[in-house]
Amino acid sequence: MKPVLLMIHIFVSIALIFIVLIQKGKGADMGAAFGGSSQAVFGTSTATTLLHKVTTIMAIVFMMTSLGLTLYIGRGHVSSVMEGVKQTQVPAATEKAPAKPTSTPGQSSK
Repeated sequence: MKPVLLMIHIFVSIALIFIVLIQKGKGADMGAAFGGSSQAVFGTSTATTLLHKVTTIMAIVFMMTSLGLTLYIGRGHVSSVMEGVKQTQVPAATEKAPAKPTSTPGQSSK
């Protein structure tokens, strides 16, 4: 089950990257609005394209496979960040710290 889920996840990841890169950016419409050549920036909404629908579906599948892999791999295994760290003993301080002088050299105490 894990290899199949992992293969689907990798395929969807690559497909999602490709689909997002081939889409037309919406920033061009906003730039044209300041030049006065576009009237539809703040007005009518555009129809949902096929690429937008496919992107949404791929994003949902990506999230589901991510969640599935997380739950499948983490089942029954409690892990910690500190698992692989060797624990070392810190030597206890046995010597006393030197006492602070009451006056600094060159000063006389009154």
